[in-house]
Amino acid sequence: MRIDDVNRGIHKFRKRKRIGRGTASGQGKTAGRGQDGQKSRRGSSRHPALVGEDLPMIRRIPKRGFTNRFAATVVSINVCDLAARFDANDEVTPQILKERGIIKRRFDEIKILGNGEIDKPLKVTTHRISESARQKITAAGGTVTVVPAKQTPQQRVAQRRAKQD
Repeated sequence: MRIDDVNRGIHKFRKRKRIGRGTASGQGKTAGRGQDGQKSRRGSSRHPALVGEDLPMIRRIPKRGFTNRFAATVVSINVCDLAARFDANDEVTPQILKERGIIKRRFDEIKILGNGEIDKPLKVTTHRISESARQKITAAGGTVTVVPAKQTPQQRVAQRRAKQD
């Protein structure tokens, strides 16, 4: 490689194309737009999903699956994360996890998982906990309390229907 090859082909200050300024401008008589048709007209644009006479692409692709709008958003935290961010005999609650910035996104429930090791006793209050996480926390001398989560919209609808019957 030669040193003058590095910048070859790079034009910092390229002159702009002057389109529609006659046949001598280098773009020809029709300014690069072709002879006739919708795209040759001034201000023409089409919707990106438009495919002409064919069925649009968005309607051709098969739709599969189902997204439950009422499903609870469960955020999981591992035991090793609790051990790294809390001191011995600290209280761990969903509010404290949110205040300290350990959980940054919106959630309906928190689940503690058993990945990693813990060597200090913690007072854990959570919505869900795996069996391995419960064993590790209690083996370290901590306590685990499971509290019910707030009702999901689906549960509220089911309760209303039960009252009506």
